[in-house]
Amino acid sequence: MTEPRDLAFERLLEFVRDARGFDFTGYKRPSLMRRLQRRMESVGLETYDEYRTYLEGEPDEFVDLFNSILINVTAFFRDSEAWEFLGQEVIPQLLENAPRGSQLRLWSAGCSSGEEAYTMAMLFAHALGDDEFRNRIKIYATDVDEEALAQARQATYTQKQVSAVPPDLRERYFQPVDHGYVLRGELRRCVIFGRNDLLQDAPISRVDLLVSRNTLMYFEPDAQRRILSNFAFALKRRGFLMVGKAEALQSRTDLFEPFDLKRRVFVRNPGAELPMRERPAVPRLEPETDEVEGGSLTAAAFEQAPVAEVVVDPTGRVAALNHGARLMFGLKQEDLGRRLRDLELSYRPIDLPSSIEQTAAEGRAVRIPDVAWPSRNGDRSLDVQVSPLVSSSGEPLGVSVSFTDVTRFRGLQDDLETARRSLETAYEELQSTVEELETTNEELQSTNEELETTNEELQSTNEELETMNEELQSTNEELETMNDELRERTDEVLRTSAFLSSILANIHQAVIVVDRQLRVAAWSRPAADLWGLRADEAEGENFLNLDIGLPVGELRTAIRAVLTGDEPEDLVVHGHNRRGQPVVCTVSFTPLRTFRDDVEGAILVMSAEREDAAV
Repeated sequence: MTEPRDLAFERLLEFVRDARGFDFTGYKRPSLMRRLQRRMESVGLETYDEYRTYLEGEPDEFVDLFNSILINVTAFFRDSEAWEFLGQEVIPQLLENAPRGSQLRLWSAGCSSGEEAYTMAMLFAHALGDDEFRNRIKIYATDVDEEALAQARQATYTQKQVSAVPPDLRERYFQPVDHGYVLRGELRRCVIFGRNDLLQDAPISRVDLLVSRNTLMYFEPDAQRRILSNFAFALKRRGFLMVGKAEALQSRTDLFEPFDLKRRVFVRNPGAELPMRERPAVPRLEPETDEVEGGSLTAAAFEQAPVAEVVVDPTGRVAALNHGARLMFGLKQEDLGRRLRDLELSYRPIDLPSSIEQTAAEGRAVRIPDVAWPSRNGDRSLDVQVSPLVSSSGEPLGVSVSFTDVTRFRGLQDDLETARRSLETAYEELQSTVEELETTNEELQSTNEELETTNEELQSTNEELETMNEELQSTNEELETMNDELRERTDEVLRTSAFLSSILANIHQAVIVVDRQLRVAAWSRPAADLWGLRADEAEGENFLNLDIGLPVGELRTAIRAVLTGDEPEDLVVHGHNRRGQPVVCTVSFTPLRTFRDDVEGAILVMSAEREDAAV
């Protein structure tokens, strides 16, 4: 039977989910309760119902609550042995299996502040080179913590955070800034950060490598199975999955096969591959040409053709210009008969003479697509085609150069590509929904799962220990910060002590400081020279018990008066210095006050003269 406290805890989780969209119901209860309890203690509340009421009245508390639950413990090259294996074994195999020049899609799930996503980026950039990396690699990094994602997008880290990055990679991919390092822009732009809830949101699809390290261990077994099902959908056939060192999949699902158990690298089971829908090929349309006989009609059609066209005879002179060519390139009717090489058209927008020579040599049309042509109305895109002209008997008559404005067509192509991507996203979300519906059928296999209960409990215990270790690591970092602050304060006290000692050493009169119990707290160097007693012999002793050649008992009344807040007059007493010479000593009394103006002791300033000199 569920205890009332557990019911209140579940109600609190449902409230957080309904109020802010964070669903923690799939997280492991022991660690979740521990972190919630810690947050409740910080605001002085004892029950879950009281904390729920507090959340309703203090919406800003949600931020502190999420920061307490979502412990972001991560680092560059964390568990270096696993990353070394990824760079030496997994990445080469991915590149070998992928078609040459094809794009690779990577996903870092639970990326926190971005260190692991950027670690992947550095390994692939090192393997491919910067240029090929920018053209081929697309990295998606997701997390539920918006604050961590904002930090990851800045790509700025302290010197301590980047200390684990190998020196050659740190020098190559990081740029030093004030008090830290920032990732270079060419690497940062290849990583796309976004919020994704592994339980609620659709997974990213067609992924070649998925890295989710020490994320699954926070979830209950049922939630872990749902996430693993989404991971299997996200990966391509034989795609790689890399999890944390405390996470094992071989006893939980048959969707993955072990690639290297020690480093926790798995591949998707091809037997669990979903059927892929093939897209119908787009038929290629061949242009049809019709020849129209008749001189005047042919000339009119050439003049009003929708594309700009220039005809060049075999001697390299311009034989014909239509209206489109004159308008596009600023040519005139007087340019007919001029050598093409004398016109700007010969080298702008492309090198026409070389294309004409190629057409004449090969006897076929040469097409140059996507030629940039800047104009007053903005940049335009042209398709240029150089076609040979031959007579009915096969003799060469020259070449025809046509310039087709495809700017609008290219814009439509871009719009079509955007629409296609949107359609793919919708299809991926649909597939994700289908996958979630299929999880109902997987629940029928729960009988076999009961045989693995013992192993699951041991695994959960190990994961719980790993979670506690991360919490201890976070606490240790806080202790290190406190230790640094304490060291700074100690240094400040030592500097103050040295400062006061320097002052006492340079006062010519003997200075003695006693506390309220009349114990010596300070004994200056002139006092040691005058009475023959070193500071280490006098400090800590009762001043009235010192045998220093001075009748210290005569000073008792004046010292007591100072301790009560009075300021007695100077006393003149007779005594003997350390050499046994009679001296006349004038003693001044001053109270030693604290910053609260409380009397903490007395300061005695002594000036001594030889008695015969005083007379």
